[in-house]
Amino acid sequence: MSTGVEQTVAIIVGAGPSGLATAACFHQLSIPYIILEREDCIASLFYKKSYNRLHLHLTKNLCQLPHLPFPSSYPTYVPRPDFLKYLDDYATHFNIIPRFCNLVKCAKYDEDVKRWKVETEVEGGGVGWYEGRFMVVATGETSDVFIPEVDGLSEFKGEVIHSTQYKSGKGYENKNVLVVGSGNSGMEIALDLSEYGAKTSIVVRSPIHIVSRWSVNLGLMLLKIIPLHLVDSFLVLVNKVIYGDLTSYGIQRPPKEGPFAGKVRNGKYPIIDMGTTEKIKSGEIQVLPALKSIQAGGYEVVFENGSCHQFDVIIFATGFKRSTHMWLQGGDCLLNEDGLPKPMYPNHWKGENGLYCVGLARRGLYGAAMDAENIAQHIFKLI
Repeated sequence: MSTGVEQTVAIIVGAGPSGLATAACFHQLSIPYIILEREDCIASLFYKKSYNRLHLHLTKNLCQLPHLPFPSSYPTYVPRPDFLKYLDDYATHFNIIPRFCNLVKCAKYDEDVKRWKVETEVEGGGVGWYEGRFMVVATGETSDVFIPEVDGLSEFKGEVIHSTQYKSGKGYENKNVLVVGSGNSGMEIALDLSEYGAKTSIVVRSPIHIVSRWSVNLGLMLLKIIPLHLVDSFLVLVNKVIYGDLTSYGIQRPPKEGPFAGKVRNGKYPIIDMGTTEKIKSGEIQVLPALKSIQAGGYEVVFENGSCHQFDVIIFATGFKRSTHMWLQGGDCLLNEDGLPKPMYPNHWKGENGLYCVGLARRGLYGAAMDAENIAQHIFKLI
């Protein structure tokens, strides 16, 4: 069945933290909006696709959304259950009611009427139609899971999952587990597995910055008063003292770009160490080079250095891709083929014909909050 066309001022696609922040800012300025979400809940990445031990890596003052701080009773580094409660309370406080199970199939700007027209696929076989003067892409950096192509993977006899399916190391005791991907999720999943008694290995195929949690939070504060390259130099020096030279363990630091410069220019986040480095040094977690192939019909994995190891489980912590290009028409002015902003920060959030994006600047929850406020203020002035 097809529903009638719903008219509004602004359409937000995505009800994760970025979409919620935008909706709250619209609410504060009395800007009418509709928020569309393909899942059946808000912030599905945190509700359905995050591991149990997850904590926000940055202090809570850097992770709160606009117009509603975290409760003072919350710990400095907010654990997943508290963050989920905060998001629920946030949606209730600002009366945010997403249209759940609405998968956007097409969104395009109609030059004749100067409005965005959106078609959605509604769970159960229905079709939704929406029109608005403004369009906000709030689908986030982590919209669609990505698993790289590996020769022989389909014939691997063990268990293969993406990190979004991992909850805890319980049940993996004494199993040989390979974590592919050395981002923050991969490193923390490897730590969790090791603490539950799994025989854990992790693929680290390129240089990474490993930093302590306190140093990266201090660095973020210093960025307000000190140039980025000086803060990066400070972080590299401090963390060399903390962790020493990790080359002999299979980990190298990027030779040129510092922790923050790499994030800003390439989207490569520094690894905030939660205890994984100590496990690597003790030999409880083995570091392996890039994955090459899997022996046909078995458990043996071949690596770029020619070594072979047997595993019962492979967990791909290989991140996400964005599918914005599959449904957004006329967004080339703002987003590239990978669904990330073309304009440079701090003008990354604004495109043409009333098109905006929030939470895509690779600046975490803090950046999403700033985007949401900028977009709401800009639309408020226009109307």
